[in-house]
Amino acid sequence: HVRQLYALVSETLRYASVLEKLLDGAALLQAEKKLPPQLAKVRGVAVSLGRGVLERRGRAHVVPSPQVLVYDLLFGKGLKCGGRWKALAQRHRARLEAELARMKVRHKVSRNEDLLASEQAVSPAGEWARAGWAPCAGSSGELCLTCPAPAASQVPRYVRVNTLKTCVDDVIDFFKRQGYTYLGKAASMEELKALSGKKFLLDLHLPELLVFPSQTDLHDNVLYTSGHIILQDKASCLPAFLLGPVAGSHVIDACAAPGNKASHLAAILKNKGQIFAFDVDPKRVATMNTLLTRAGVTGCQLAQQDFLTVDPRDPKYSRVTHILLDPSCSGSGMVTRGPGPEVAPSAERLQALAGFQRRVLNHALSFPALRRLVYSTCSLHQEENEDVVQAVLQEWGSAFRLVTAFPSWPCRGLATFSGAESCLRASPAETLTHGFFVAVLERCREGAASPSSLTAAAKENPQPGEGMEPGAAPKKRKKKKQRVK
Repeated sequence: HVRQLYALVSETLRYASVLEKLLDGAALLQAEKKLPPQLAKVRGVAVSLGRGVLERRGRAHVVPSPQVLVYDLLFGKGLKCGGRWKALAQRHRARLEAELARMKVRHKVSRNEDLLASEQAVSPAGEWARAGWAPCAGSSGELCLTCPAPAASQVPRYVRVNTLKTCVDDVIDFFKRQGYTYLGKAASMEELKALSGKKFLLDLHLPELLVFPSQTDLHDNVLYTSGHIILQDKASCLPAFLLGPVAGSHVIDACAAPGNKASHLAAILKNKGQIFAFDVDPKRVATMNTLLTRAGVTGCQLAQQDFLTVDPRDPKYSRVTHILLDPSCSGSGMVTRGPGPEVAPSAERLQALAGFQRRVLNHALSFPALRRLVYSTCSLHQEENEDVVQAVLQEWGSAFRLVTAFPSWPCRGLATFSGAESCLRASPAETLTHGFFVAVLERCREGAASPSSLTAAAKENPQPGEGMEPGAAPKKRKKKKQRVK
């Protein structure tokens, strides 16, 4: 079966970067210490692909590499091996399939083959990542590359407490009973960096976010499988938090899959009100439905529909006052643990993405009852962030304005236009998160000043995270949540 073995190894190498990320996201190597991490190395077998020659030397016991096992399990024709290796792979099949589904959602693809093209087209920080630096606007608003970006392994594991099912205190008590040490609320980023072992903190910015060391694996923890906690990067929690709709509001999540932000919105609304969640891909909608059901979300209407085809004048959306818009982007801010640098998106691709982002933002602003909108991307590129916001604000004149949220957040928008500092950026170096961009827009009142008065709303009616110091405690809940045992 030399040809079959050659084909298996060749395809495994072709999917190398995808498989590395699958293994890392599913934490398989941490769970199975006996698996060798090296790609395509087997004990007693030497593989030479230099001239299309496959050689086998020796007849010692063969130990498949994890990459080969995972490729054959998820992409190939099923595992041909038997015994404990097949049993090991099958034991983690659900976890690996879930991680593969998340990868497809992140890259906006539906086929395994499309992940290859996506991996080649998307870069986690492009040239900056190659040099080990991360872009961020300092206090002057100028682009600075003075902060060395930490390795992906240094970005902590963030855990959002799902307040639809439990509360922060109960989750902390549960982890303490599992042998973790709670260190209280973090006072600085340095404390987050110093986390190690089975220690965890309450985040210094977001009140329902716990922080664990980077390599903490909670995918099999009962709190995660039951929906009591959501594994969500801190930067990804910002859009719903900064949108801050009050209970009873009608909200649109325009590009909603895989559903983490929609579940966060539902928690903020306390399941009171209505969420309209859109995504064009049926598989991503199915994934979102599973996640929202597990999280205990009610009052959320899912639609397999391109948000650009939604009619803002439809009476169904006449009460929509808040919109969360996180459209398709280059994904250049996503921290990855794959081997080696990735190719940055071309200028043509960036312009195409920015054109789509301008169209969808314009469309979102056309909903007649809209009061507040959050635009976010997991991109580092100015073309998809500040340039999109500036262009759309210019088109709408004095109808909408940027508001300043999280005044003490350390990473601000690049100073590409007047008021861009009202936007937020996140980066591994500055905020210990994925790279992210957030802009908060509000409809101007009648007779309000032009969009140059960018911070007026922040002083008048502060929303959660706006005009308020990060980490301010929320009001006490009247209703006791289900206690975690």
